[in-house]
Amino acid sequence: MNVRRTVKRGFTLVEILIVVVILGILAAIVVPQFTNAANEARGGNTATQESTIENQLELWAARNNGIYPDLVTDGWGDRDSGEGLVGLNYLKAVPVNPFTGTSTVAASEDPDDDAAGAAEEGGTGWFYDRATGTIRAARLP
Repeated sequence: MNVRRTVKRGFTLVEILIVVVILGILAAIVVPQFTNAANEARGGNTATQESTIENQLELWAARNNGIYPDLVTDGWGDRDSGEGLVGLNYLKAVPVNPFTGTSTVAASEDPDDDAAGAAEEGGTGWFYDRATGTIRAARLP
């Protein structure tokens, strides 16, 4: 009688734990890098939007005897109304602040202080000074 013994093959508990620990260490190193990349992308997007909006505000003022639009009171406008920066085709769409996720506009005396202020997610999107045509995005602390 010839009896064959089968050897069960697999990983030991220690080997599996070592792999899990190594993966955890790698995740702890890599995840913060992606978080920083996302924040840098939001910052670049915001800077581009600010520049585009300010250029269009300057164009508006040049066509309206140096008077800037009142974004705080009138908003961005829309395609249907034919008013505002969007309605008059200065902007293709209402700009949304990537940090707060909103497009609301608040008055600003000092845009640099406001933009660095403690805006909440879902709060004010943009701070605007009508006198100078300066606009800054609210950024989360």
